[in-house]
Order: sequence, then C-alpha cells, then structure tokens
Amino acid sequence: MKKTLLIIGLGLALTNSFAQTKEGETYSFSIQQAIDFALKNQHDIKNAMIDEDMAKQKVNEVMGMGLPQINSSFDVKDFLQIPTSLIPAEFFKGPPGTFAAVKFGTQYQASAGLDASQLIFSGDYFLGLKASKVYVELSTKSGQRTQIETAVTVSKAYYTVLINEERIKLMDANIARIKKAMDDTKALYDNGFVEKIDVDRLTVTYNNLLIEQEKVQRLLKLGTYLLKHQMGMDINSSLTLADKLTDVKFDVSKNVSADKFDYAKRVEYNLFETQFKLAELDLKRNRFSYLPNAFAYGSLSGNAYRTKFDIFTPNTPWYPIALIGGKVTMPIFTGLQRNAKNQQAKLALQKAENNMEFIKKSIDLELTSSLTMLQNASVSLENQKKNITVAEEVFRLSKLKYEQGVGSNIEMITAETALKESQTNYYSALFDALVAKIDFDKANGNLK
Repeated sequence: MKKTLLIIGLGLALTNSFAQTKEGETYSFSIQQAIDFALKNQHDIKNAMIDEDMAKQKVNEVMGMGLPQINSSFDVKDFLQIPTSLIPAEFFKGPPGTFAAVKFGTQYQASAGLDASQLIFSGDYFLGLKASKVYVELSTKSGQRTQIETAVTVSKAYYTVLINEERIKLMDANIARIKKAMDDTKALYDNGFVEKIDVDRLTVTYNNLLIEQEKVQRLLKLGTYLLKHQMGMDINSSLTLADKLTDVKFDVSKNVSADKFDYAKRVEYNLFETQFKLAELDLKRNRFSYLPNAFAYGSLSGNAYRTKFDIFTPNTPWYPIALIGGKVTMPIFTGLQRNAKNQQAKLALQKAENNMEFIKKSIDLELTSSLTMLQNASVSLENQKKNITVAEEVFRLSKLKYEQGVGSNIEMITAETALKESQTNYYSALFDALVAKIDFDKANGNLK
C-alpha cells in the first residue's frame, strides 16, 4: 500500500502540464497500446520530437554557412551641410602656409550594390558540419531515452490500476463473506445460541472492511487519473484496461543470458558514446584552427550624385563599381588562446572517456541489482500465494468449527484477519514483482 501511494505521489509530481486529448473519448487498452498511445500524446515525448526537429534544422543552418552568401544594400544621403575640406591656399594664389576651406560633392548621394562571398576552405566549417550531424544523433538518442522512461512510467501506473482493480474484487468477496457470517451469527443470537459480543465483533470487522473498501476505491480512481496523465490522455476520458495480471510471467531464467552484455542495447550508453564523438570532433576542430581560411568574394555597385533629389529619375547618371577578389586568413599568434582551447578539448575528451567507463560499471551494477530484485520478488510472490491458500483454508475450518459449535467467534475473526493480511501481503509482493520485472527489462535494454 505504501509503495503504491509513493508511486502515485511521485507520478503526480513528475510534470506540471497535461497533454490533452479529446474529452469524452472511450478507450480499452492493453499495456502495449497504452504505451503506444503515450508515445504519441505524452508531453515529454512531444517535446523530445520537437528537440530532434530543431537539431535537424541546426544542421541545415550550419550547411548554409558553406553556401554562397549574397547581400544587397541601398543607401541614400541628404547632406544638409556638405563636408568641408581644407586645401593649401597656394592653389588659389594665396599666402603660403595657409589653407582654404572648400566644399566638395553634392547635397544628394545614393549607392546601391550586391555583395557575394563563397567559403572555399575552413576547417571549423567542415568539422562543425560533422558535429551538427552528431548533435542530431544525440537528440535522437535523448528522444529514445524519453520514450523508454515513458514506457516504464506508464507500465508501473498501468499495473498499479490492475492491482487495485483486483483488490476491489477481493474486497467485495471478503465483505460478502463476513456479511454472511455476521447475518448467520445474528440469527444465532436471536435464537439465544451465541452472545451479543459475537455479533458485535463481526459487525466491527464488517465495518472496517467497508472503510477499507472505500479507501481502495478512491486509490483506484486516483491511480486511473495518474495513468491517464502519464499517457497524455484527458482525465475525463473513459479508460478500460484490457490486460490481466494473470497474463504477466515472471520466469527469470528465460531472460538471463550468460553472454557478455551488449552495452549498445542501453540508450544511456549510446548517449555517452555520442557525447564522446562530439568531444573528439571538438578536439579536431581546435587542431584545425591552425589551418588557413579561404574565401572568394565579388561586389557590384553604383553611386549617384545629385544637386537635386532626382535619384530615381530615368536617364540620370549612375557610376558603376565592380570587383572580384579572394581572401586567405591565417592566425599567427592569438595570445596562446588556441593552445588553451586545445588543452580544454583534450581534457573534455578524457572526461568523456571516464563517463564511458562509468556508465558501463553503472549498467553492470544495474543488471546485477535488477536480477537480484526480480529473483527475490518472484520467490516472495510465490510464498505469498501459498500463504493465501493456507489462510483461506484456516478461515474455512475456523468458520466451520464455529458453525458446528466447537470453535470460538474470536478464532474465526482472527483467521479472517490473517486472511486479509495475507491478501494484502500478496498484492504488495505482486506490485514489487511487477516493478522488479519492469526494472529488469529496462536494465537489459528490452524496453524500446
């Protein structure tokens, strides 16, 4: 019970917004259908898909840097005061050593032009293009991790609802059984065969079961809301679970392999591997920064000079300018900045290598831990099944003895309490086993 409530509480705190579907819809889903629905409608999944699309557009942006760059310009000036220049007065037969103030140019000037450039070679560009493609791969892997986490969350919420549904059915059967025993005991009391305290004891037990039933019903409703929320479904929609708990198998031996685990099956490892690739490319990019960059460019423009504002008047003169050129740049000394960046890239690559080793060890630990938890949970579940069988038989016998007058009312109520406790323990063990199975599948990379 505590673990069920804990999972519901954690689930409600996972996200703050709801991915909405149409209100009033009716669904009947198996656990796989619930996961598939979540992979299309869940909030985090939608954002992961957007992130992947953004990464692809980033590649297009980087690719665009290597394509021709063409710009246009148009500039109009109105010189309210034409600039003044000083020239030697001797040009105008003035005194030597003096200057005369003159104004050159016209009041209105305009220029229009096209500039084009083309990157010919740049180490930063080519490696940046590779890095952007690896970045897309990283976004894809992050999306896969989100899908796996969503599948885990939906599966646990789905099984929580199934368990509470079974608990409701079992609770109804317990209430019906105690109700019959209470009615039978009341009839015996009315005929003077038992004491009133026997009726009171069963009445208290019956009332406690009714209270417990209401709690489980509320828990079932809350768990269903949580499942819908994790799936991205409107909570007002009707949802029926098609799977049964009896369909779940806990055969550990079929899932365990003696071969060395393939770390590539785990998306977390793939994420660190992709980050390692990015670190390698960054180191190469810094080394390529020592190479020159080459550009080709060209420009076509025209200037107009007017004393009146008739720049756009046909048949007025424009003075053209056209040029083409090439440019090669190569840094010679940058204050040791390149060396520092290169060292940083080497350290980042070492850090990425350490992360690769760390994730391997973490996966190894998770594999061992999840297997142990699943094995323990499976054994515990089998024992709890046996306990229920024994408790049911004890209650049957104690009830039979009481009806035949050779047993006590207290003995029957004690047996009923033990039966209810064994049922509670069974469903707690069942939930633990289901969670252990999901964690085991996740650890082995079986969830996609």
